[in-house]
Amino acid sequence: MSVQIAIAGVSGRMGRALLEAVAADPACALCAAIDRPGSPLAGQDAGAAWGGASGVRISDQPGVVLPGAQALIDFTRPEATVGYLDACVAARVPLVIGTTGFDDAGKARIDAAAQRIPIVFAPNMSVGVNLLMKLAELAAQVLQDGYDIEIIEAHHRHKVDAPSGTALGLGQAVARAIDR
Repeated sequence: MSVQIAIAGVSGRMGRALLEAVAADPACALCAAIDRPGSPLAGQDAGAAWGGASGVRISDQPGVVLPGAQALIDFTRPEATVGYLDACVAARVPLVIGTTGFDDAGKARIDAAAQRIPIVFAPNMSVGVNLLMKLAELAAQVLQDGYDIEIIEAHHRHKVDAPSGTALGLGQAVARAIDR
C-alpha cells in the first residue's frame, strides 16, 4: 500500500518537483494537491505540472482535502504554513515543512503544533546541504576565534526569502559551534 501524500504549494518550483517525484514513486500516491486560496489552478488536474494526469484536482482549501492524507509536504510561504499547521493538527496529519523565512512567532507555532503531530522542519532537505551544515559546524569548532566565517549566497531573481533558510541554517550551525 502506498503512502498517501498531500502537497501544498503545487504551483511553485518545489511543489511541481514534488508532484513529479510522488508520481514517479510507486511507494507514494498523491491524494491532495493544494495551492493558495483563489489560485487559477484550482480545479485543474495536478498532473498537468509534468504533462500527465494524476486524477487529483488542485484545491485551494487545505482543510477540506487533508483527512485522507498520511502526510502533508509544505513548500509555500510562512503565512500559508501557519494555516496548514492548523489544518494538519485538526486532521491529525503529519507535516513536512520546507518553507523558510519564519519569524519567532511562526517558529513558536510550529513548536506548539509539533507537540500534537509529527513535524519535520528543516531549512533545506538536501542531504548534501545538511552534510555541509555539519561540516561548517565542525570547521567552526576547530577554527574557533582564529578565523572569520562568512556565508555568501547567490540566487535567481525570483527568490522569495533572502537570506535563504539554508544560509541562516549554516550561520546557526557555525554560531552553535562557537557559542554565539
